[in-house]
Amino acid sequence: MAFIQGVLLNLRGFLLGLRTPRLLLLGLIRFAVVLLIFVGAVVFFGAYHQDIIALIWAKPASAWLVWLWYLVSGLMALLLLGVTTVLGYIIAQILFGVVIMDTMSRITEKMITGRELASPAMPFFKHLGFLVRQEIPRVVIPLGIVLILMLLGWLTPLGPAVTFLSPIAAVLFLAWDYTDLVPARRMIPFKQRFQIFRRHLLFHLGFGLLFLVPLVNLLLLSFGPVGATLFHIELDRSAASAGAV
Repeated sequence: MAFIQGVLLNLRGFLLGLRTPRLLLLGLIRFAVVLLIFVGAVVFFGAYHQDIIALIWAKPASAWLVWLWYLVSGLMALLLLGVTTVLGYIIAQILFGVVIMDTMSRITEKMITGRELASPAMPFFKHLGFLVRQEIPRVVIPLGIVLILMLLGWLTPLGPAVTFLSPIAAVLFLAWDYTDLVPARRMIPFKQRFQIFRRHLLFHLGFGLLFLVPLVNLLLLSFGPVGATLFHIELDRSAASAGAV
C-alpha cells in the first residue's frame, strides 16, 4: 500500500504542478537545469565510458568469453551512466536547485493547508546557507552508500547483486531528497528526519520508481517537491486524526 501511495503521490504532485502557474514556472526552470545536467552527463559518459570499462575489464581474446564481456560491459555502461547522472544532479542540487525546491514546497503547503510551517524568518543568504547545510547530509550519506556498493561490485563476487541494488539505492535517496524538504524547513534534527525516511522506505521506493523512466523522469524530477510536500501533509493529517481519537 505504501509503495502504491508513493507512485500515486508522485503523479498527483506532477499534475498539481502543471495546473498551478507558479509551480509550473518553477518546475520548468528546474526542468531546464536538469535537462542541461543530463545532456552534460551523457556527453561526458560518451567520451570516457570505453576507457573506464577497459580499465575494469579488458576485452578478452577468447571467443567463449567475448559474449560475457559484452554483457558485463553493457550492464557497467548503464551503471556508470546512472552514477554520472546522479552525481551531476546532486552537485547542481546543492548549488542551485535546493532554493527552487524549497520554494515549490512552501507554495504547495500553503496552497493545500492555507498555512506554512516554516523556519524562522532570516535574510536571503542566511536562508540559502541553511538550505545548503540541510542538503549536504542528504548528499554525503547516499554517495557513501553508492561508493560502497560500487566497491563491493568491483572487488567481490557480489557484482550481479550490486547491479540490482544500486538502482534501488539511487531511487530511495532521490525520493528522500524531496521528502526531506518539509522536515528540514521545520528545523527537525537530522537524526529524526532520517528515522522518518527509514520508517517509510516502501513509500520512497514507490515515489522514486518513476524517476527511472527515461525522459519522463526529467519532468517528474522537476515537480518532485510538490508530491513530496503532499506526502507530509497527509502524514500531518493522519497524526492529527490519530490524536483526536
